Amino acid sequence: MKIDSMDYKDYYKILGVERKAGANEIRSAYRKLAMKYHPDKNPGDKKAEEKFKEINEAYQVLSDEQKRAHYDRLGSAYSNFRTSGGRPNDFQWEDWFQQGAGQRGGVEDIFGGGGSFSEFFRTIFGEAMRSQGRSNPFAPQQQGYEQEAQISFEEAYSGTTRQLQTNRRRLQVRIPAGVKTGSKVRVAGAGPEGIDLYLVIKVEEDERFERDGSNLTTTAPVSIFTLLLGGDADVETPAGKVKLSIPAGTQPDQVFRLAGRGMPALKNPNTKGDLYVKLKVQVPKYLSSKQRELIEEASRIKF
Repeated sequence: MKIDSMDYKDYYKILGVERKAGANEIRSAYRKLAMKYHPDKNPGDKKAEEKFKEINEAYQVLSDEQKRAHYDRLGSAYSNFRTSGGRPNDFQWEDWFQQGAGQRGGVEDIFGGGGSFSEFFRTIFGEAMRSQGRSNPFAPQQQGYEQEAQISFEEAYSGTTRQLQTNRRRLQVRIPAGVKTGSKVRVAGAGPEGIDLYLVIKVEEDERFERDGSNLTTTAPVSIFTLLLGGDADVETPAGKVKLSIPAGTQPDQVFRLAGRGMPALKNPNTKGDLYVKLKVQVPKYLSSKQRELIEEASRIKF
């Protein structure tokens, strides 16, 4: 196979990060740029749409360990080739074509905009996009093409949509509430030559919640006085803040269960998991003279 000359894409430069950047830094840079250039914020702006597509493509590679490792090896080889005087047109791109199961694919999809992956991306990673699978929208058991779709934690909770342009059609794809990383949404006949396309969901982490299926775990700050005397604590849930009633004499690190405050069940979104709340005690750094006096007095009283 001979691949014609093409431009090398510097995905690190596109996201504005160093080559040694960690996953969190890459994710943060992607979020900022995606928000800035999202088509919904730039209606009718083709340049912003193209930039948005380019940002998504860069993140597709740099957020995936295997893709990033393959891309880094290519980048090192390409840099050495150019440093030694090689011309771009003479670089052996075909040596870096990633082999997979099937013909070189042409999956076309971006998140929220229109267009397709670049020739550079499809040359280096196109073959790896092919998969086997058919059955239901969440199981890979039919021959088809896979494409990752990144969504936020909030979108996984409420459900969302993505615009998909493929085979000269623009489709609105519904991603149901309750999906998790690895869930697959089948778009019948949307792939090349009428093959099914599978959107492989990747849910961004949310520092507030730890997820286990439909159940969530979080922490809630509470003062030591509330533990002693009882009171209310503000608790973050995916649907917003709620008040948690704390009985007097509650122990530090005690866990409360809020039934039905977790993630929706994928096949039954009206049913939600539970939210487990671990209390995080906040001890005041400074006390007034009166507070100190009262606490010292209380400390002298034997239980």
